[in-house]
Amino acid sequence: MKWTQRRFNPDTLRVEQVPLSRREILRGVALRGLLVLGIGASSVWLVDQLFQSPADRARDREIAFLEGQLGDIREEMTLMEAAMEDISERDDAVYRTILGVPPVPEHLRHPGIGGVDRHAEVRGHVHSEEVSALRARVAGLQRSLVAQSKSLDEVTDMALEFEKRLESIPAIQPVRNEDLGRMASGWGYRIHPIYKVRKFHYGMDFSAPQGTEVFATGDGVVVKVKRLYNGYGRHIVIRHGFGYETLYAHMSKSLVRRGDKVQRGQVIGHVGSTGTSTSSHLHYEVHKDGVKVNPAHYYFNDLSPLEYEAMLEASEVENQSLD
Repeated sequence: MKWTQRRFNPDTLRVEQVPLSRREILRGVALRGLLVLGIGASSVWLVDQLFQSPADRARDREIAFLEGQLGDIREEMTLMEAAMEDISERDDAVYRTILGVPPVPEHLRHPGIGGVDRHAEVRGHVHSEEVSALRARVAGLQRSLVAQSKSLDEVTDMALEFEKRLESIPAIQPVRNEDLGRMASGWGYRIHPIYKVRKFHYGMDFSAPQGTEVFATGDGVVVKVKRLYNGYGRHIVIRHGFGYETLYAHMSKSLVRRGDKVQRGQVIGHVGSTGTSTSSHLHYEVHKDGVKVNPAHYYFNDLSPLEYEAMLEASEVENQSLD
């Protein structure tokens, strides 16, 4: 088969069928091939743009689903971070404040990490930055949770000790209100009933009939049970721990022995008038870290605010003590 082309011959003024040279044939074949390839590629691109395969549609649906999941995770992370912050604030502002301990330092509450890029394996993808940011937030939340867990363990231990402290602190009157004749004498300067001189009275005197029950005002251990013919007379000392001791003097009878463990509200003896005393009453003292303090500040479990104010007012009257 010969490759020919119709051409106009100016000499004969006629259109003639002229054979093509090898070069012309190769050029024609190449041009037609390129045209076919161009049309084919354009067709494939157009079909790909207008019509997706089932695999492509499934892939796009999965991508959309994963992007939606990323959005949900971001929202959940925000809620968890807010909850974590609320727990931290409660820990510092409520629990630790009540227990009287300082808040957790910021560098321990939110510990950081340094070093190399810990998210290098997720770089180079469309959502790399988003995934990397979420992973960093998750890691930060995990560190905060560990720090908060340690803090709560400490708070729990302190709360258990605080509960023991509350049970040990002297917090009630040693004699029931209904058994009291009157509040004979309180904390401060008083006229001594025997020596008739103005002396400081380091305690409170509860006037009550002989034999009236006397109660331990807090949990503790009896460290002294002694009978004297002057001074405190028959008296008991209870060590409550945490620096607290209480003394109960001029008793007619003691119902405990040295070394006994007692609980708040337990009857430890009876009111009397032994030792340097002019009438039946209980002399009561509270010691904190070896220093005598005003017992009037330690009846918060036993009296209403009005009763406390009335008791405090009566105890501050400068009259004659009973011992």
